[in-house]
Amino acid sequence: MTDALNERAAAETLRQRRVRRFSVLVTLTLILLCNAVILLGIRASGINLDSLFRTPDHFSPNRDVCLRYNWHKVSGVQQPVRLCYEWINFSDPTGNTHTFQDDTDIVLGADGKLHYAQGERVDSRLFLLLAFAGAVLAAGMGLSKFLIARYRVRLETMCQPGP
Repeated sequence: MTDALNERAAAETLRQRRVRRFSVLVTLTLILLCNAVILLGIRASGINLDSLFRTPDHFSPNRDVCLRYNWHKVSGVQQPVRLCYEWINFSDPTGNTHTFQDDTDIVLGADGKLHYAQGERVDSRLFLLLAFAGAVLAAGMGLSKFLIARYRVRLETMCQPGP
């Protein structure tokens, strides 16, 4: 009687170890696989992660030195206005030159001065990227639970004595 109980306990312990080892293996495999799918999705979509967050890069005469001027159309003014097109920012450690961004709008303010119009700063493709990553992760977690449950049932049916 005690031998049968010991055998059942040993079989149950062995089954638990196998399930734990299988779950770790499935989890690590799916982590690598889901990350690969997400990275391939980013690469295939052509999204440049550096340009997703647009930070305004504006010329400031207090901290920058203008290298080249160009004529720009300004909302509220009849004729084009001469503005700095390329400059060096002394607070930028790379030393790269900065250029006027074409999608930047300049408007004439009520005070008679020129101001930068604040447009969208976040690209809408970021939300699609996050939704895709969330869907891949949710599918991976669901697949992991399904595979582990199926393996557990398979082990239980293999270990049970036949009728």
